Amino acid sequence: MDFQTIWQQFADGMKETTWLEYIAVFTGIASVWFSRIENIWVYPVGLVNTIIYIWISIKGNLFGEASVNFYYTVVSIYGWILWAKKDTLQHHVVNIEFSNAKQLLQQILFFLFFYVTIFFILTYLKRSFAPNAIPWADAFASATAYTGMWLMAKKKVESWYWWIATNIASIPLYFVKGYVFTGVYYLILLIMAFFGLIEWMRRAGRQETGIRNL
Repeated sequence: MDFQTIWQQFADGMKETTWLEYIAVFTGIASVWFSRIENIWVYPVGLVNTIIYIWISIKGNLFGEASVNFYYTVVSIYGWILWAKKDTLQHHVVNIEFSNAKQLLQQILFFLFFYVTIFFILTYLKRSFAPNAIPWADAFASATAYTGMWLMAKKKVESWYWWIATNIASIPLYFVKGYVFTGVYYLILLIMAFFGLIEWMRRAGRQETGIRNL
């Protein structure tokens, strides 16, 4: 496939982009920006994005991605509460930090559980209801996103590694399904995720230094 063909597909896809998809994309970008700077607005803005993408994903037979966005919606409410929670001294209860070895193992097991579960569900749906589903790719994008979202609510630095994996998997997935603008959106999120990782690593390091100096 040459560049001209790819560009033509991109141009055609952009023409077919709905206003609803535009809203979802821009609120998603804003949400990641708020996440990078540890601003609680990540959650209310993100809820607009996830609710719209539930609809878009179901319409495009991306049932794994639809489940991800439903999960995002639920965990966003949980994360919103957790990020806002303060102790008696008005200090935030949850702070950005690195995971320990035990937590890293739990994250991998968490990912594997959801990958296997979603893969088998989508394989069944592909045979019976959704012939256009791509079980292995959709399951990977979904399971990494499940893991990343949970860790973000806990303010774990490693959440960004899972977001990077999610974005890499989602870019071609949405392009194949014809959601070109959303594919570009995930490319933007991929770039932002690297900056988010750097920022959270810096903040976690500063947090550890502060604790050692107490």
